[in-house]
Amino acid sequence: MKSLPSHRSTAAWKPLALVSALATLSFPALAQVETGQKLTPVTVSASRFETTEAPIGATVITAEQIREAGINNVNEAIRKIGGVYGRQNFSGTSDFSLDLSGFGTTSDNNMVVMVDGIRISENEQSPTLMSSVPIDSVERIEIVRNGSSVLYGEGATGGTIQIITKRGKTNATRGSVFAEAGSYGYQEARAALSKGWDNFVLDATLGSIHADNYRANGGLRQDTFSGGLQWVGKDARLGFRVDSSRQDSRFPGPLTAAQYQSNPRQTFSPNDYGSFDVDRYTFFGEKSFGNLKLAADLSRQTKNVEFFQGSLNKARTETSQFSPRLRYLSNAGSVSNELVAGLDFTHWNRVSEGYPTTDSTQKSTAIYFRDEIKSGKARIAFGVRHERFEKNSFDTVTLLSQYQNKTSVNAWSLEGAYQIQPLVSVFAKAGRSYRVANADDNSFTLNNKLLKPQTSNDLELGASFGDDAKKVTARVFQHKLKNEIMLDPVIANAGSFSGFGANVNLDPTKREGVEIEGRARLTQAFSVIGIWQYVNAKFTEGPYAGNEVVLVPKNTATLRLNWLPGNGHTADVGLQWVDSQRYGGDFSNTCNLTIPSFATLDARYAVRVGAWEFAVRGTNLTDKNYFTNAYGKCGGGIYPDTGRSVRFSARMDF
Repeated sequence: MKSLPSHRSTAAWKPLALVSALATLSFPALAQVETGQKLTPVTVSASRFETTEAPIGATVITAEQIREAGINNVNEAIRKIGGVYGRQNFSGTSDFSLDLSGFGTTSDNNMVVMVDGIRISENEQSPTLMSSVPIDSVERIEIVRNGSSVLYGEGATGGTIQIITKRGKTNATRGSVFAEAGSYGYQEARAALSKGWDNFVLDATLGSIHADNYRANGGLRQDTFSGGLQWVGKDARLGFRVDSSRQDSRFPGPLTAAQYQSNPRQTFSPNDYGSFDVDRYTFFGEKSFGNLKLAADLSRQTKNVEFFQGSLNKARTETSQFSPRLRYLSNAGSVSNELVAGLDFTHWNRVSEGYPTTDSTQKSTAIYFRDEIKSGKARIAFGVRHERFEKNSFDTVTLLSQYQNKTSVNAWSLEGAYQIQPLVSVFAKAGRSYRVANADDNSFTLNNKLLKPQTSNDLELGASFGDDAKKVTARVFQHKLKNEIMLDPVIANAGSFSGFGANVNLDPTKREGVEIEGRARLTQAFSVIGIWQYVNAKFTEGPYAGNEVVLVPKNTATLRLNWLPGNGHTADVGLQWVDSQRYGGDFSNTCNLTIPSFATLDARYAVRVGAWEFAVRGTNLTDKNYFTNAYGKCGGGIYPDTGRSVRFSARMDF
């Protein structure tokens, strides 16, 4: 592994040393995790408040499912268990660009990601750093597809991903240590500990990864910490949480089609590197007064980025969020009502040095309201949101990104579900969602013209058949977009950025498709998950009318088989298939090349011996040469995905 840049004042933790130190802790009197133990009911966050009833049409991934599949990071869990398609990012980390509804190159900006209700989606053109969330701290992941702007604001047209961390239990102590090593110089170590006493719970999770990775100049070093302290009363909860990540990456860069065919592991940018340091501090609290519950979150995140790609660039981003809200529950005979209302205040600022050199700020204030009525077998909900944005940017060098702008947008939603029979239910969702241009979008526009807000009319119809043992959910969805924000690489005369295209408001576009998700326990030991999605993404007006939107596979499919006999042995096998798709720059659809379709196979086997679990897992077991990201116009900008990888791990629970 080529040495990473030494710019830190302290050395990164050594993975094996971390495990060795923490493994010396001993808690012999504590209960151990038993395979096949009875699980407690899953609690979900349907309306920014916890409830035992899932959001209409939602997918929930539990910590148990993550453990059984041997998955080591949040992004991988969403792709492999949730069946969400992901594209390789530019830095070789686990933060794949996830695409919930066929948004291609802008999928990161059309999806909202939250950790315990705090938005961590970036207000810039970069993937959400889910790798900053240690996997051992995750209690569950909730995926809600399609428009969700009423509750979560701009960028939620494709849907939302909510990561809920473990709260721990009062009067209990639990923990684990984990180590894994394998192909391409991979080493990982994790440790987690939760201690409860009286009404207090303290928890901490550490993680460290060192890897050479598949490609030359693709090394990665990442250290994470997540910890919190909370007090839990009869009708109140108050706490504080810290999440921190330090990441150093080498950048292997893109390849042409000829270079990829010659050697997909090579690099032509041997000196490029980057670092991403993220710190997030969150205060949270909630209090019930009979049927009324008040809650609030206050968070502060700082991100320091440094990267070298021909020249050195630095940026510091600070984001503050404050979200007070209330919920009122009422009942009148057989009819129950849940009213949720709240405010969202966000302040975002980024100061960058390099090219461009800018000081950009975005402030937003939102008010929202949602009411859900339940009567017998029916649920119906209606919500509205109004959000006001104030943006300004000052470019101290080129003077090309100077602007001050104020704008307001609205969203609404109408949802309903009805249980026709004990094992059959139907649901429908309609609404309007939006996205506003971020600082990167407005930095590379045609003639420096600010972009208009993107809006989408959203529709989803679906049905579920079965119960918890065997269930199939099918849905059809549609997004009709106006002023979609995207980089158009074909546009010429884009100011000083001529030759690279420009960010524009596209002519009207549309996404429509079908998704079928099935989950079944075949026997006491075997269970299966299958997910298939078809997306038709097209331009509907303008010079590209009828053309396909780039980097959107028409079909994706996931199949996973899990074996859990209850005797200490477990196994998990997964198959994923992705259809062919257009290169990122092929707006005209004239390239005779496409990103080829591919299928990958992964598997894991584990055995438990007392408090220990030993496992072996492999990804891309057929050693398929494939790629998921290629931003070039025709056969260029290729970022190869990883070849066959095998890893061995050991874990102790106490």
